[in-house]
Amino acid sequence: MVHTIANQDAATVNKYRGPDAYTFSDALALTNFGKFNYFLIFISGMVMAVVLLETSSMGFILPIAQCDLHLTNVDKGVLSAISFLGIISSSHLWGFLADTKGRRKVMRPTLLATFTVTILSSFAPNFWSMVMLRFLNGFFLASTATIYAYLGEFHTDKTRSRAIMGSAFIFAIGAMILPMIAFLVINQDWVLHLTFIGIDYKPWRLFVIVCGIPGFLCGLSLFILPESPKFLLAVGDEKKAIEVLKKMHRWNGGGKRLPNITNILPDEDDVVISTLKFSNNFDSNSNFAIVFLQTMWNQTVPLFQRRYLLITIIICNIQFWLFVITNGLYMWFPHIINSMAAFMQEHPGEHRQICEIVYAQEKNLYKNDGSIECINKLENSTYYYSFIMEILYASSFAFIGLIINHVGKKLILFISMIFFTSCGLVSIFIADPTIAAYLYVLFFLVGVAINVLGAATVDLYPTHLRAMAGCISLMIGRLGSVVGANIAGALMGQYCEWNFYIACGAMYVCGFLVLLLPRKSPEAAAKSEA
Repeated sequence: MVHTIANQDAATVNKYRGPDAYTFSDALALTNFGKFNYFLIFISGMVMAVVLLETSSMGFILPIAQCDLHLTNVDKGVLSAISFLGIISSSHLWGFLADTKGRRKVMRPTLLATFTVTILSSFAPNFWSMVMLRFLNGFFLASTATIYAYLGEFHTDKTRSRAIMGSAFIFAIGAMILPMIAFLVINQDWVLHLTFIGIDYKPWRLFVIVCGIPGFLCGLSLFILPESPKFLLAVGDEKKAIEVLKKMHRWNGGGKRLPNITNILPDEDDVVISTLKFSNNFDSNSNFAIVFLQTMWNQTVPLFQRRYLLITIIICNIQFWLFVITNGLYMWFPHIINSMAAFMQEHPGEHRQICEIVYAQEKNLYKNDGSIECINKLENSTYYYSFIMEILYASSFAFIGLIINHVGKKLILFISMIFFTSCGLVSIFIADPTIAAYLYVLFFLVGVAINVLGAATVDLYPTHLRAMAGCISLMIGRLGSVVGANIAGALMGQYCEWNFYIACGAMYVCGFLVLLLPRKSPEAAAKSEA
């Protein structure tokens, strides 16, 4: 027999609790803020960085691997997008499992599986095998979207936003490593001839593995960290939730003795869930797949009901266009910057617009006789501009972390989206390549809005919908990555400017959509009014 998800509001549950009980928020505050939180913020930031390292590394690989894998511009677009397609295909599944089985229980095995597939993909002999393996890589990588809910549920309302922005700073530091790793690994001259699988193992293949190592280490770290106490409480496992809080208190140095907590009351805007279970005498005539999909559907539907519909639509729309730029168009960042660096080196003092340089470079790469000019190394300036971008990312996250509780997420989102988008639009009209390059770098800093929006998403949904909301919004975002990477590949050779016109126009609209988001979740707002 199948027991489906049953929801009860916190007020109903709290009627049956004993005296001297604490609300979850009060109990969490008693654990203090210390070593446990800092370690969790660090690991969460690295998990976020794993997504960038595993996906954006392709941007550095494709210009170098075009001869080894015989890549056209369309092929490059496919390889740029295929990991995101894998992420899209499984985001719903991981969101459902994270909301019903546990955040850590989902992320731990999938991070280890991601690294295993990464190792295999470094030995891919041709385009199609690389496509298949990078798709699988994305399939497992999608579970990392749960990290926002996981991190947020270890923190109170007072510390949550700063914790998420702290992890975003760690993410930016991790991202800063990407161009450094690329410079140190890709620009080497060695080759290993692996004739038994028919490939020449070059530095770019090792670079694929190196970018996957942080994910492996994060997967191991999750054996140390506990399950989210708020999730445990939401599924009715109060005893384990109390054990986790005691562990947090010990890690944070103890200090003032933790009171003897016998009961934890759900916060008033929470819902207590009984998760999907199957009894021993499960009806063999029932179709497991249908029951599973129906339950997953029931977990998703509330996000699109009247109470959350506008919030979900706005967040998904903004995520889509943010990812079009920061993942889709970013895949072509090393290609465009490398073209600009080569132009400035070959034509010092000459002025041309970004897209004019790209058009000239396309003619040099793809000859009229169908041959491809091989690039064995990227220009040093390519790494320089990439490194500058990551430094600015880290600085932006650090600054936002300091002001987010005072200024508010909506204002930060609005200003960052409008300002950085304007930098990108202006860059294509500037004829000085150096100035245009810096403006082009600033364009991609619009990505800081993704993490701020992630923090807002945690605040706008209750515990039992939080991971699903995060996974679905990021799934839509990754769809934007696929669209952005492939459209950029199709337009780059002849209609380069339209990449900027389309993305920047949509981002201006998204900037104003942010202003329509509420400051609190519907439950919290209703409680305040009452």
